Amino acid sequence: MEKVANFGLTPNMIMYLMKDYHMGMASGSNILFFWSAATNFMPVLGAYLADSFVGRFPMIGFGSILSLVGMFLLWLTATIPQARPPPCAKSNTSCAASTTLQLVLLYTSLGLMSTGAGGIRSSSLAFGKDQLTKRKNLKNIGVLESYFGWYYAAATVSAILGLTCVVYIQEHMGWSVGFGVAAVLMFFSALSFFLASSLYVKSNAKSSLLTGFFQVIVAAYRNRHLELLSEDTDVLYHHKKGSPLVFPSNKLRFLNKACVIKDPQQPSAFDEKTSNSWSLCTTEQVEELKALLKVIPIWSTGMIMSINISQPTFSVLQATSMDRHITSSFEIPAGSFGFFTVVAVVLWIVLYDRVILPLASRIMGRPAHLTAIQRMGIGIFISTLSMVVTAIVESVRRGIAINDGHLTEPYAVVRMSAMWLVPQFCLAGFSEALNAVAQNEFYFSEFPTSMASIASTLNGLGMSGGSLLASLVMNGVDHVTNTGGKESWVTSNINEGRYDYYYWVLGGLSMLNMVYFVLCSWGYGDCEGEGLKPLDEEIEDE
Repeated sequence: MEKVANFGLTPNMIMYLMKDYHMGMASGSNILFFWSAATNFMPVLGAYLADSFVGRFPMIGFGSILSLVGMFLLWLTATIPQARPPPCAKSNTSCAASTTLQLVLLYTSLGLMSTGAGGIRSSSLAFGKDQLTKRKNLKNIGVLESYFGWYYAAATVSAILGLTCVVYIQEHMGWSVGFGVAAVLMFFSALSFFLASSLYVKSNAKSSLLTGFFQVIVAAYRNRHLELLSEDTDVLYHHKKGSPLVFPSNKLRFLNKACVIKDPQQPSAFDEKTSNSWSLCTTEQVEELKALLKVIPIWSTGMIMSINISQPTFSVLQATSMDRHITSSFEIPAGSFGFFTVVAVVLWIVLYDRVILPLASRIMGRPAHLTAIQRMGIGIFISTLSMVVTAIVESVRRGIAINDGHLTEPYAVVRMSAMWLVPQFCLAGFSEALNAVAQNEFYFSEFPTSMASIASTLNGLGMSGGSLLASLVMNGVDHVTNTGGKESWVTSNINEGRYDYYYWVLGGLSMLNMVYFVLCSWGYGDCEGEGLKPLDEEIEDE
């Protein structure tokens, strides 16, 4: 329900900020970029706090309450007239700006929703897994696989419901009713979670991998004066009892100083429980940090691709100015076109597994398979293609608007079907399905099993960085193009602006990212596909 509410709020938010808060396109988009960045980053912080200090159940409960309060405050901004600026007078071209208190209320609601989403999304998947793996009467291992499938299926259905039903209510019944529906859904979500509290298996918090990463960095710095010879056969390294990983790898050798035993005569040097982890780490900790550092270049290419995914506000403006009628009495809400992206993601995943691979295998006479890195590269290429298509469609739309005399009428509907936007949304979905799924597979295959929680958060962290980069790119384009009294390419009037040029800029950046990805994948080398062996659980049991 939390995802239904959030997916329903996001698409039309730019129209709410522009029409009710009288914000410009650039200002409103910046707010949404930062909101998206915070929403994608907070699960990383939430996972760290849940694993290290509070546990998953309290984190989900805390996040549910914050999300509910945030949605309630957002509903108040649409319900109480004094909570937002007064409507613009028809005879006056200038509108009253928002007061400080009005903006504080708006920003507080968005901040609480981002923080709450971080608490829920960081722990919900792992918490559900705990309910299955921690129960003694669980004997069917296939139940766990079924759970993951149903979890992602539920997330997809939530996105579809939010992008269709909630957005439709906002457009036809007003902001107050639309935001109220989201708040009510969140209320029942939180209520059902707390009512079932006695039925849950609650795991205690334990040490987090992030703490271990900081320990390696601190220990390596403290031992920076140690000299590592080219052959470390005479050097003793600290490792977990029973671990076959006695020596660290030669890659990033300066980190090996974190696990060098300086005085083998001390009994505590070989005892993991009594040694100071901030001065002496295990070889496993060192190799885990190396695995993370090794994938950062390839990870950054996904962050750059996320710039294209972080552009839904502009597409809403496009759809608003086009004919969205399916029949004479029904038109698709402008914020619901993201539905086609979700459908494209699901369609590609199904076709790839059930049609494309079997057909390719039959034609080639041997099992056909694309590696994770290959699929990531294809995803970046399709993302570039989606920006090219978007630029072309926008150029045609703007030309029709100008020919019909709508240059100064930003909300005028042009003689062009909004269904021309469907290809760019489908291409965005295909690129996301290829790149995002391949990213997750790549991280899970290259990391040791002890780093599964880190692998599951890297994609979201990249999307957070992508939103910040998207804000930086948009502000740069706005600053460069509005100099000398010229109209900005990303002005609030979509007909006076040059959004087609803006999309060409994004397409050019995507091409540069493609070249950068090729270089990063070449530098990474062959994927090992297994990472470190999953020894941690065996070692802990001894």
